[in-house]
Amino acid sequence: MAETTLQNVPMTQPKDLRVFLTIWAGQFISMLGSGLTSFAIGVWIFQKTGQATPFALTILAGSLPRLLLLPLAGSLADRWNRKALMILGDTGNAITTLALFILLLGGDLQTWHIYLLVIIGATFSAFQEPAYTASISMIVPKKDLTRANGIAQTAQAVESIITPFIAGGLFVAIGMRGIIMIDFVTYFFAIGALIIVRIPQPALSEQEQKQKGQMWQDMVVGWNYLRARRGLFWLVWYFAMVNFVLNFASVLTGPMILSTHSASSLGFVQTMVGIGLLLGSFLISTWGGPKQNRVPTLIGCITISTIGVLIAGLNDYLAFPAVGFFLLMLFIPMASSMSQAIFQTKVAPEVQGRVFAMRALISRSMMPIAFLTSGLLADKIFEPLMREGGALASSIFGTILGVGSGRGIGLMFVTAGAVGIVVSAIVFLTPRIRHLETEIPDAL
Repeated sequence: MAETTLQNVPMTQPKDLRVFLTIWAGQFISMLGSGLTSFAIGVWIFQKTGQATPFALTILAGSLPRLLLLPLAGSLADRWNRKALMILGDTGNAITTLALFILLLGGDLQTWHIYLLVIIGATFSAFQEPAYTASISMIVPKKDLTRANGIAQTAQAVESIITPFIAGGLFVAIGMRGIIMIDFVTYFFAIGALIIVRIPQPALSEQEQKQKGQMWQDMVVGWNYLRARRGLFWLVWYFAMVNFVLNFASVLTGPMILSTHSASSLGFVQTMVGIGLLLGSFLISTWGGPKQNRVPTLIGCITISTIGVLIAGLNDYLAFPAVGFFLLMLFIPMASSMSQAIFQTKVAPEVQGRVFAMRALISRSMMPIAFLTSGLLADKIFEPLMREGGALASSIFGTILGVGSGRGIGLMFVTAGAVGIVVSAIVFLTPRIRHLETEIPDAL
């Protein structure tokens, strides 16, 4: 059996996509189960509350623990066994899913239970994510990094397509308890795949070995590493702004669709999300991305994605969110894969856990604000403004977007998309970001 000790033992082996694909396959099966549960819980929350705020609070509960724990998790990813951390993350989420099943079995599930269990699951995921992303550069050849990241996106895409189609039918056939039990079983595929592979650990310097127990010092390593490379540093803050504007709107997708359409219509829109994600992931996986000048291409992809957000909010006719989200998700995996490859190339392997954790911490730092404010703004301000007789109902916004339930959220989508376009234009005109690939030497 492959080693599972929590020691940072350097190992050497030829880099090969097959190890990555083994891990990917296990995670993909687990993602299918989790996607079924997420869809079922989303419909359950809206049916129980009928408001946008619980949607946003659920997403906040899932993001905040990851955000707060990422610096510590990144330190552990560099100093502990990365495979063991990933196994720990999957095991913890499996136990959390089992707890949800027990609550349903007893008929005691409440909305606050959902919040609590999501927080616990996100805590385990926070330790898994840096270990996984930092492991990719250790098992995948440099020339295949963008392709491997695209393959990872493909799993999310297929999950987005399959789960909305089958979740509704399974909900009727076996109920929410049956869906959650399927989710629980799929975690064993992810854990099993990790057990049978070997993931090399980067060798630590003598100084880092001496400081191995000083976790608090590790938390500033990622920050200082990025600060010393200004192009990467400002690129991460660009991602923070993009994450804010995209999540400010898209977290309210369910309430916007369900305000005027059925759950099956929401499933159709989510399927279009998955198709866009799948096609974008397939394109970047086969193409491999540009070999140079990836940053301008990345900014262009993000700009088109923000245009998709704007389109999604223009009208309550189902074609608008379907086309808008398809466009959004078509280009997001391309941008994400190129971004990941840039950082995997420019950041030294022995500090990738800490640097990637700091990158995630910065890029997601404004997302909790988006989640916390979007639901309240939708319920208390934007929706009342765009209802019949509302302050903006007879304005140009009411004329273009329409009035009634869900149109306030539509205005939030349009606003977020417009802000995203402006931010992307400013970043493209910033030479330090646009030329970072030539100014910062490769670490691999």
